[in-house]
Amino acid sequence: MSFSIETKLGDLLDNEATKAILEKHLPGISTHPQIGMGKGFALSMVAKFSGGLITEEALAKINEELVALG
Repeated sequence: MSFSIETKLGDLLDNEATKAILEKHLPGISTHPQIGMGKGFALSMVAKFSGGLITEEALAKINEELVALG
């Protein structure tokens, strides 16, 4: 399976390698109290509703690392 910011957040959090990437750039995302509401959506979509917590810069860095996983 290939990963990107278009992958569902739940799938990214269920994979140890991709979860580590998210935690690196967005510390505490996996334990955020409202994370359950976003698990069915792509990370890029969740970012739009994050109130600025997930920046475009962070998304670009995360996407680069996710795509590099293959």
